[in-house]
Amino acid sequence: MIRMTGMIAGAMLAFSGIAWAAEPIEGNWKTASGETAAIGKCGSAFCVTLKTGKHAGKQIGKMSGTGGNYSGEITDPEADKTYSGSGAVSGNSLKMKGCVMSVFCKSQTWTRL
Repeated sequence: MIRMTGMIAGAMLAFSGIAWAAEPIEGNWKTASGETAAIGKCGSAFCVTLKTGKHAGKQIGKMSGTGGNYSGEITDPEADKTYSGSGAVSGNSLKMKGCVMSVFCKSQTWTRL
């Protein structure tokens, strides 16, 4: 009986870990321009902050979503302009897209570090 209870408790602990797993977008990413961006939880969203390069320390995005698909805003730090944006995670790639009026869009792919 003790062995069975221990197995059940272990299984429950393992499944509870799944619920606490980080979202696929969280982590450090190499941007298309070669800088490192960190994406982490901030309130109910995920903030994108540059860690290296000329604009290190600057928050350049805030997105919401789950399971690999996210949307929100992304800022071009060089032009200091903010666009509606989206991100889609597939394995170790993050396809970022920024649009003006949902018509003029640019995209780039980041790689997980």
